Amino acid sequence: MEIHILSRQGKSIREIARITGLSRNTVRKYLRDAQRKPEYSRRKSRGSKLDPYKDYLEWRIASAQPERIPATVLHREIRALGFDGCERLVRNYVRSLYPRPAPEPENRFETAPGQQMQVDWCVFRRGRDPLSAFVATLGFSRMSFVEFTTSEQFEILRACHEHAFEYFGGVPQEVLYDNMRTVVLQRDAYGPGQHRFHPGLWDLARHFGFMPRLCRPYRARTKGKVERFNRYLRASFYVPLASRLKAVGLPLDADTANAEVRRWLDEVANVRMHRELGARPIDRFAEERKALQPLPVRLVVVPQEAPAPGASRWPTETLQRPPAIYEQLLREGVL
Repeated sequence: MEIHILSRQGKSIREIARITGLSRNTVRKYLRDAQRKPEYSRRKSRGSKLDPYKDYLEWRIASAQPERIPATVLHREIRALGFDGCERLVRNYVRSLYPRPAPEPENRFETAPGQQMQVDWCVFRRGRDPLSAFVATLGFSRMSFVEFTTSEQFEILRACHEHAFEYFGGVPQEVLYDNMRTVVLQRDAYGPGQHRFHPGLWDLARHFGFMPRLCRPYRARTKGKVERFNRYLRASFYVPLASRLKAVGLPLDADTANAEVRRWLDEVANVRMHRELGARPIDRFAEERKALQPLPVRLVVVPQEAPAPGASRWPTETLQRPPAIYEQLLREGVL
């Protein structure tokens, strides 16, 4: 810097050499180098950890079209293949492959622990090979239950309710439905808000002790908690599983879906960090379960085996008197 400054002041090479104590050739070298344009070595860009898995991610996204697989699911899949990067890296890359949808404004309301369960059918296929999922979500904890079926008839709906209450270990005070025909036969049949429910549903509600409620007409989003879980179920469970089976030429049936969905509920859905709540459903369920009504006592009837030919018709349980005494009384005409 001193050589450059002295040169700008008009000093000669000989004078600069005398002032700095350097040789004239050294002074010339520094002045000559200053006239050259600096050359910067370009740093070679390092590859991303995600590069070896981008082809796989693009293939998975293409195989699921027109549905969409969440980045959380794709991150779990490539971790199983050896990826050790963070989920945010996968999310950013996947986001670049999709158009960004506009957020939907939603009016949300919260319920007390044990107060409400929202129920809905999530339909995946119609026609000759139908597939639906009965979905039940507790309002306070967002703890959810799913059962895949090939029918939406009332007997199936009844069985799904029983399985859901057993899964939760209790019964909420009310269950919220939309206007499905297996639930309500006529709205406001006996006055405003007094609906004519399916008689089988009334029997089910009376047996388990919950009050059936209906959404307002054309306002299915009143049960927004279960509606949002339906979208999550489709994107995070159904589409990844169905597309994986489709890639090897296999369809997704109800038995296969039910075999997988319980593990998905216990290991993914109910233990995830819920964005709205800022907590895991399983953690809030610990509080909500205490507020649920107990399950009714189930009467189990054990069928008795038919007696062998020639065997006595008397029961084998110990009675107050031996059967021979009663047979003797019958022969004597006492009884």
